Amino acid sequence: MVRLYTRSGDKGRTRVIGGTRDKDDIRVEAYGTCDELNAFTAKAEAVLDKQLFPDIAAELTRIQHELFDCGSDLASVKEDAVWKMDDQPVSRLEKSIDVYTEEAPELQRFILPGGSSAAAELHICRTIARRTERIITALAKEETMNGEVLTYINRLSDYFFAAARVVNSRMNVADVEYERSAVVFRAHHDKT
Repeated sequence: MVRLYTRSGDKGRTRVIGGTRDKDDIRVEAYGTCDELNAFTAKAEAVLDKQLFPDIAAELTRIQHELFDCGSDLASVKEDAVWKMDDQPVSRLEKSIDVYTEEAPELQRFILPGGSSAAAELHICRTIARRTERIITALAKEETMNGEVLTYINRLSDYFFAAARVVNSRMNVADVEYERSAVVFRAHHDKT
């Protein structure tokens, strides 16, 4: 039988790849928050209607694997670390973001997070991704890390926003515009 507890963390220290750190270390906070995002991504996937959203459900499962890769990279303090994350996941996210942005109704103003339950879960993921990004940004100022992780988490928050909007659209649930929002989003042809 494998024990789930080791007792090695009882004094506030934890193992990272290539060493140990205090449990409140910024690196531990970074990969811990990435793990939290992974769990909320699982919840978002679990509430999706798989008949209506097979594409998003499959993407969320892939994202969970990529978040594990991010966590692994964030947990490494080895000088000769071989990173798991590269630029390919970001490219995949960008393609999905473009498809979902095109599918959803045109956006001009800020919207409230929510609409359907599934979209609300994706908005929660978006906000946790933003928090994860802030922590990783702080880590990058102090220590060496894989920069692709920061880029990925940044793009992932945009993905969750686009996915939440398309979920509402497919369910015929209107996004609620923030009532005091100015026009902040313009179509590309309006920018000239």
